[in-house]
Amino acid sequence: MIMSTSRRKIEHLELCAASPVESRKVGPGFKDVMLVHRALPEMDMEDIDLSVRFLEKDMNAPFMIASITGGHPDTTPVNAALAEAAEELGIGIGVGSQRAAIEDPSQEESFSIVRDKAPSAFVYGNIGAAQIREYGVEGVEKIIEMIDADAIAVHLNFLQEAIQPEGDRDASGALEVIKEICSLAVPVIIKETGAGISHEDALLLKDAGASAIDVGGVGGTSWSGVEVYRARERKDTESELLGELFWDFGIPTVPSIVECSVFLPVIATGGLRTGLDIAKSIALGASVASAALPFVEPALKGKDEVVNSIQHMLNEFKVAMFLCGCKDVKDLHSSPTVISGWTREYLELRGFNVKDLALRSKNTDFQRV
Repeated sequence: MIMSTSRRKIEHLELCAASPVESRKVGPGFKDVMLVHRALPEMDMEDIDLSVRFLEKDMNAPFMIASITGGHPDTTPVNAALAEAAEELGIGIGVGSQRAAIEDPSQEESFSIVRDKAPSAFVYGNIGAAQIREYGVEGVEKIIEMIDADAIAVHLNFLQEAIQPEGDRDASGALEVIKEICSLAVPVIIKETGAGISHEDALLLKDAGASAIDVGGVGGTSWSGVEVYRARERKDTESELLGELFWDFGIPTVPSIVECSVFLPVIATGGLRTGLDIAKSIALGASVASAALPFVEPALKGKDEVVNSIQHMLNEFKVAMFLCGCKDVKDLHSSPTVISGWTREYLELRGFNVKDLALRSKNTDFQRV
């Protein structure tokens, strides 16, 4: 029997909290990235400014709590804790797919609680590209209104859809649907959910009118891996084997950040676990960074646990900026950054000149050759 969207959402949350669901053989690529140390930073670390303006919204730091959950009554306190933390820290937050609330309006509170608890934060809504064809522009407008969203994220999760027995495997016309949605009044973020976005697709999304791209690269939560656990529970051998094979499929986060250098704001998501990862992401070209899995367990305990986890990452981020001699995020964007190892090989084979990143200064730009 195909389970309801609402039941699937709480099952996903429980699996992410209790099971090893991260990429196993392929990391996000941050080990191949080195920020150039400045022995003479020539500044007071306390004067460093982490603030940014992203999609016309001011944030205290270039960081967001990525889409995690919603769509089941038991997810309401989790989203409340996450939202309270985002409000206190002055950062952004996304909600999980709002499909469940469209199918069942009684689930709306599990999403609207985010805006209730974070009245001034940057909050983005979330719906799958595969579902927009079903619900249309009116459906998207409804989910924006549901949480008074500052932006709407359209997620591309066709890898997970391909593994799920209930998945929507018809990806035809997705780009046209995205073009239609990009005519809405709020900014549209196109986000992958763990398999990354290529340069070719980033260009298509830019031409379609996307306001920002969330790379959602390999290295963090593997939704193919999540589906492995679900398949085992229902003794679905075919789906389990598919999930195992494609557990680490896709483009890791670091190369995907560079791939998406198409003069659009980029959100770095996928395996970020430290403030140093945030700093590396920004230096590589991301406008903001985000993470989800590290905050699932803290959110189950309450707002303070989430605040402590994120504040620790932001403290690490500030130290990284200090050691790179960067007084603000703009400086970090132009800080020399060295890429080595497999990531360098991949990017060079894809046509990127990574030496430009290593030799740049405030007066240079990094572009594809």
